[in-house]
Amino acid sequence: MTNTPAACCDEAGALPAGREVHPSLVILALAIGGFAIGTTEFASMSLLPEFAPALGIDVPTGGHVISAYALGVVVGAPIIAVLAARIARRTLLVGLMVMFAAGNLLSALAPSYHTMLAFRFFTGLPHGAYFGIAMLLASSLVPRDKRAGASAKVLTGLTVATVVGVPFANIVGQVFGWRWSFGIVAGLALLTAALVRLYAPLGAPIPGASPLRELGALKRGQVWLTLAIGAIGFGGMFSVYTYLASTMLEVTKTSPALIPVALAVFGLGLTIGNLAWAWIADRSGALMASAGATLVWSAVMLALYPAATQNLWTLLPVVFLIGSGGGLATILQTRLMDVAEDAQTLAAALNHSAFNVANALGPWLAGLAIAAGYGLPSTGWVGVALALGGLGVWAVSLVSDRRRVRAVA
Repeated sequence: MTNTPAACCDEAGALPAGREVHPSLVILALAIGGFAIGTTEFASMSLLPEFAPALGIDVPTGGHVISAYALGVVVGAPIIAVLAARIARRTLLVGLMVMFAAGNLLSALAPSYHTMLAFRFFTGLPHGAYFGIAMLLASSLVPRDKRAGASAKVLTGLTVATVVGVPFANIVGQVFGWRWSFGIVAGLALLTAALVRLYAPLGAPIPGASPLRELGALKRGQVWLTLAIGAIGFGGMFSVYTYLASTMLEVTKTSPALIPVALAVFGLGLTIGNLAWAWIADRSGALMASAGATLVWSAVMLALYPAATQNLWTLLPVVFLIGSGGGLATILQTRLMDVAEDAQTLAAALNHSAFNVANALGPWLAGLAIAAGYGLPSTGWVGVALALGGLGVWAVSLVSDRRRVRAVA
C-alpha cells in the first residue's frame, strides 16, 4: 500500500460504502491525539512551580504527581492492550481519547494533592495503549520500509506539543491558572476522538487475536530487553526536563517568562530528533545500531548540562541537543514490531509503559540527588548514568540477538 489514497483492504479493515482511506489524514488525526497527550504530559512538569504551592506541597513532592501519571501509563498500557485485543482499532482509539479527556477534566478540578495524584494516575491509563495502537495502525497503511517514518509522524504530535502546546500551556498556567491548561487538553482529546472516528478505518481485529496470544509477547526475551532499553535509557531526558523550570529560576536566574522559550527549544530538538533518527533507521535498515547511536548521543549531551545551567545562552543549545535524543522512542517502537511477532498490540503498548517507567524513574532519581544536596544541575549527571545504563542493556540485547542468529544458521 502506498501513501496515496487507497481503499483499505489490509489488516487495518475496510471502510464502509467504498470509502477510501487517506493515510495522511489518518496519521494527522492520530498525531493530534499525540499532541494532546504530549501537552499534558510535559506541561505538567513545566507547571510544577505553579501547581505545587496551590496544592500545599513543595516542588520535589509535586514531582510525585508526574510520577503518578507515568505509573498510570505503565499499568494501563498492558491491561488495556490485552483486554481489548478483539476490539476494532478505531473504536478502541476513540474510547481511549474520551477516557483521556475525562481524566484531564478531573485534573483541572482537583481540590487537593491526593485527589490530583489519583486523577493523574487515571489520566495516564489510556496513554500507552493509544500510542501503541495508533502506531500499529499508521504502520499498516505504509510499505514496510517506511514503518519507522509512519510511527515517527504519529509521535510528532507529541514532539510538536513540546514546541507549541507545552509553552502555550505554561503561559496559560502563569496567566490564567494551571487548571486551565488541563481543561484545554481535555478539549483537544475530544477533538481527536471525533477526527479518528471520521477518518480512521474501523480496523477489525486481526484474525486469531486474543488476550492469550497477546500475552505471548511476554515470553520473548528480546521484547523484555527492548523495553528495558527504553525504561532505563530514556530516563535521562526526563531527569533533566522535569526540573528544567526550577533550574532556570534558581540556578540560571532567568525570568519566568523565559521558561516557555526553553521548553519550546527542547521541543524543537525533540521534533527534529524524532524525524531525523527515524529517517536514519529507515534508510540504514539498522534499527539496533541506530538505537545504540541515540543512547551514546544522549549520554554526551546530558554530560554537558550541569556546566551549561549557569548561563541562558549555553543552556538553550544543550537543552535542544538533549531533546534531539528523543528519537529513541520511534526506533524501539519499530524494533518491537519485529521481535513481538504475532503479539504486536501488547508489545507496542508496553513500549510506552517502558518510557513512562523512565518518566517515573528519571524524576525520582533526580529528586533524590537534589534532596541529597547535589543541586539542580546534578540532574544532568543522573541523566548520563541512565543513558549509559540503557546502553548497557542495548549491548546485552545485541549480543543475544547475534547469538540467536548464529544458532539458527
